[in-house]
Formats: sequence, C-alpha cells, structure tokens
Amino acid sequence: MRLPARIRPPEVLPLPDGAGFGRAAAVAVPGLGLSVRGWEPTLSCLGPSVPATALALPAYGMPAPPAAPLDPRSSARRLLRRMDALGIGSAVLLGHSASCQVVAEAARAAPQRVAALVLVGPTADPHARSRAALVRGWLRNVVAEPPGQVPQLVRDYTYSGMISFARALEATRRHSPADAVAGFGGPVLLLRGARDGICSTDWLDRLATSAATARVDSVASAAHMAPLTHGAELAAALRPFLVSAGRGRAGHEPQTDRSA
Repeated sequence: MRLPARIRPPEVLPLPDGAGFGRAAAVAVPGLGLSVRGWEPTLSCLGPSVPATALALPAYGMPAPPAAPLDPRSSARRLLRRMDALGIGSAVLLGHSASCQVVAEAARAAPQRVAALVLVGPTADPHARSRAALVRGWLRNVVAEPPGQVPQLVRDYTYSGMISFARALEATRRHSPADAVAGFGGPVLLLRGARDGICSTDWLDRLATSAATARVDSVASAAHMAPLTHGAELAAALRPFLVSAGRGRAGHEPQTDRSA
C-alpha cells in the first residue's frame, strides 16, 4: 500500500534554525520499519549545543527495493553514503532497536568518522534471538507502551512495508552487535527504557563488555519506544554524552558504569 504524498513520512529530519547538515553533531537512524519522526521528540529536546538530524534508510523509514540487501553491513554502507551526500563528516551515531546494529557497523567500517555511538534498546540478544523469543519479547513490551503512538506506527510500518520489515528482521536476527561494537573501539552509550520488554538489562550489561569505553543507563517509565514516547527524558540522558563526545573528550578515560 502506497501512502499519498501528503501523509508520507519524511526521509530526513531537518535540523533546527536552518543549520546545515554538515554541522550535524549527531545522526540518528530510525528503528526497523519506523520513520525519522520516531526520533523527533528526542532530537528536538537536545538544544542548540547538539545539532542533530535523523536519516531514513531502506526498511528503516523508507521502502526497500525488492533486491536490495538489508543486512546491517549493507545498510551501514548506505548510511555512510547518505552522510557523504549531505556533507556530514564526523558525527555521533544514534541507533534505536534494530538500527543499533546498522550504526554499529557504520562505526566499525569508518571509525574515523564516528565520534561515539549511542544505542537505544539494541536488539539481537544472542540469548533471545529465536523467533519464539522475539514474539515473547514483543508481547511483554506491547503492554508497557503508551497506546497513543499506535496511529503513527501504523503509518510508518505501512510506508516502509512489511515485506522489507520481515527481510531486514531476519538479517538482523542473525547479526552479532557485540562484534560490531568491539570492532569500533570508541565510546558507547547504551540505553534502554526501564520497562523495555525486548531489550533486557542483562543484555545491555553483556554488550557493554564488548566496548572499550561503555556507559549503561536507563530511562524511567519508558519501554522500547523511548525515542518517540519519552523524548525529553531520553534527551536529558543523551545530552552530556553527546556534548562530551562532540568535543573529543568522551573516550579519554575508559569506564563501564551502571545507573538506573
């Protein structure tokens, strides 16, 4: 089903106040099947100290051609090409859910262009990647999510396409985010909603051990869709890390923290 042009979601989230994309200090990728609008409540709360944009990719906010490979490495190459086209050099990359694997692969492929990584609700936990485990996690999470987001999610998934969603989900399910994070070697902030039924605390702790410098945090009251439903709270958790990473200071002292 093709949505009318007037209600299709955008594929790039404009920066505030006419700032050029080359000034972007942070680049976010929407979760699988979601549009860039899923990041807007968070990015709009970061303030002028962190110019940020969100970019859609095939299956991650825009339809995918039938033959396009949708594994995280292929999507990472597309992300880097889109950054090239917009004149974005180095930036902090932000992922949500399955797009965490995409930004982690981009960081592994081009670490000189990635100041730091932010992974919100990363998926593909090796302990919970079977189809049955994915369904159980989704059911746990859906009861914790605010129902008001449903109309936007329906529009986003309809636009991106459920066939693309299923293809990309299968590719991400077999991918190892820990290997990508370890291959990056830079600072990483790992976040989850405190009520997230898909991304567990244990999984974040295990993923943190793959990073040279990792910080683990949570957003109270949020579930898996924290960038959309708890934008102000998530932005408050992100801002100090993003400002520090943008100034090249985040990776000076290795640390692994836990705070709830």
